[in-house]
Amino acid sequence: MALTLFSLDGKVALVTGANGGLGLAMARGLRDAGATVCVTGRDPAKNAAVAREFGADAVFQLDVTDERAVAGVVGAVVSRFGRLDVLVANAGNFAGGRVHELTSEGWRDVLDAHLTGPFFCAKHASAAMIERGEGGKIILIGSIYAQFGPPDFSNYAAAKAGQLGLMRSLAVELCKHDIQVNAILPGYFDTDMSAGIPAWLRDDLVRKTPAGRFGQPDELVGAAVFLASAASHFVTGAAIVVDGGYSVADRMVHGLPD
Repeated sequence: MALTLFSLDGKVALVTGANGGLGLAMARGLRDAGATVCVTGRDPAKNAAVAREFGADAVFQLDVTDERAVAGVVGAVVSRFGRLDVLVANAGNFAGGRVHELTSEGWRDVLDAHLTGPFFCAKHASAAMIERGEGGKIILIGSIYAQFGPPDFSNYAAAKAGQLGLMRSLAVELCKHDIQVNAILPGYFDTDMSAGIPAWLRDDLVRKTPAGRFGQPDELVGAAVFLASAASHFVTGAAIVVDGGYSVADRMVHGLPD
């Protein structure tokens, strides 16, 4: 297989929530594969820092739950760079609460960030791709908790499970326009967000992960480049799990007697 299948030369990608963490790692990976990469984020300070790396014209302040703002950013990307070939819908938050304590606002905030926001991004990005007429790639960044029922995070689990339904429907609907829609389901990675996991829980998670550790952000890059490139041209409606084996282990596999 020719490695040129994985080249993104001449492509323009938009990665939301990419001023840090997994989003920034994927943005760098797409850039290193040849793409012109635009990134979004909500934190002005982080956006200013990442603008020094990607260029001020390629960094956008964006709340993905604001449809008008999403449409504006997609339009600006096309206007500045001439096209949009790849969308990575990564922006989100992480909040929960016990079911009897979770407020309606807390429920909606997470659903909006992880489900409504990706819908808005896919809606407007795919419209730009269709107008250009050369197909495209949409990648939703989900979670292994689309497959599990984590206690105290029913809003997050519901949103991530909903993303898979959205991904599958978009994959079918947009296929006639040569747009492939897929998802990546990360497990536990070392990021600022996971730094808040209590030590006892982190130890349990590592012991249940066959790889025996949390992932590093750049270990998500391969899946992102694959799904953004011609190498995945006949792949649509798929969810690629990147979790060091966590989701297929049925027991603790480290720290137990042999």
